[in-house]
Amino acid sequence: MHTHRIAVIPGDGVGQEILPEAKRVLAALQAKHGFVLEYTDYDWGSDYYLAHGRMAPEGFLDELRRSEAILLGAVGHPKVPDHITLNGLLLPIRRTFDQYANIRPAKLYKGVASPLALRKHEEIDLVVVRENTEGEYAQIGGFLYHDQPEEVAVQTSVFTRRGVERVVRVAFELARKRNGKRKVTSVTKSNAQGYSLVLWDKAFAAVATEFPDIATESLLVDAAAMNFIRRPESFDVVVASNLFGDILSDISAMIVGSMGLAPSANLDPTRRNPSMFEPVHGSAPDIAFQGIVNPLATFLCVEQMLDHLGHPEAAADIERSIASVVSGTNIRTPDLGGTSKTSQVTDAVIAEL
Repeated sequence: MHTHRIAVIPGDGVGQEILPEAKRVLAALQAKHGFVLEYTDYDWGSDYYLAHGRMAPEGFLDELRRSEAILLGAVGHPKVPDHITLNGLLLPIRRTFDQYANIRPAKLYKGVASPLALRKHEEIDLVVVRENTEGEYAQIGGFLYHDQPEEVAVQTSVFTRRGVERVVRVAFELARKRNGKRKVTSVTKSNAQGYSLVLWDKAFAAVATEFPDIATESLLVDAAAMNFIRRPESFDVVVASNLFGDILSDISAMIVGSMGLAPSANLDPTRRNPSMFEPVHGSAPDIAFQGIVNPLATFLCVEQMLDHLGHPEAAADIERSIASVVSGTNIRTPDLGGTSKTSQVTDAVIAEL
């Protein structure tokens, strides 16, 4: 029987509500599929910052390194600036563990209404692969004349040939595995960013030659954003820089009905380090602790995590159960037009399992 060590960081807001629900689903999956998860829970996040002046204790990365995977709820608090939450916890984890591929699937399930008129459930099924450790999030730069009227800020994006090629290669390999259109779309803005994203275009073209069986498309980010709305059915796997991938994946989440259906996996594809799995919806302080947050994004993260840990049957089982609940019942949280509580959605998914 396989045993896996899982670090659990509920974090902030709704994250503290959804991870206990995820553990309930995982308990059912463990009983059914015969594997064991050993959890270590950590109280890191904004509450920790407000008490200690930092998002996590010194040495927290060494602590996480002992785990095979990290399950994160959400990070963000109205009293803590976003750059502190991002740079105090999320970015150090992604960079230290070289989680360079951020995988964000977006699928329109039967029974869920898309805000795009006349779209049917089988028409939208895409994945955004976001470069996750460099690019526009490199945090290289600084201030001159700080806090003075003449203040100047310099922010430098960093793109390396190695960094681009490896994430593009992940996108092509994913296109081969999916039952989709076997197509990879590269998104840049190389007409305006004539060095960094011209490098991206060159690297994409070079990697594409290794995958002659996969169709390719290259779009500028403004055209890609437009086409996510106009022709979402034309996309299969989309690969983009850290910033563009972040923005486009939020669009893809909305066109399939809700941020409450948007999972993400921060992967080290080499498996040398733990990978991290987190829903995209954030801490949602406006609905936190009301018992109405949609847990399905987190359950879809569970699917990604189990697949990564080598349990594809269990992963397929959780997605099948989610699809059955949203298509065959009226149990849904307010973001999907229902009145159900978070726990009721969990109960329904477990019943399907």
